[in-house]
Amino acid sequence: MSKSDSLSLSQEQLIEAWQSALPGVLHDSDKFEVHPGEHKHSMQIHIASAGHSMYSFDFGVTYMDTREVRVDLIDVEKADKTVDERNETIQQLVEDYVRHIHECAQTLHSVTHM
Repeated sequence: MSKSDSLSLSQEQLIEAWQSALPGVLHDSDKFEVHPGEHKHSMQIHIASAGHSMYSFDFGVTYMDTREVRVDLIDVEKADKTVDERNETIQQLVEDYVRHIHECAQTLHSVTHM
């Protein structure tokens, strides 16, 4: 990340912004947690899927610059047991959540791109 594209927010401010913005892009009954990542401009997002599927997803989110995030799937669990994420249903859910995470990053442009 170049100096001109560097985020001016602290990791704590970034997490707070995501915690307030994520409900606007996720399904109403989805539960989520946002935790600090390994680097200043990264975080981990845990999403517990709505409904009876009992799936939960962990994503690593890293700001590449003030506008773009990289989203990496870390783990998928069902009823607290790791499952094979290559299943078609799980892949569709992963794609949906990745899209929602990117949408959330876009809604935060006014905060991150100053």
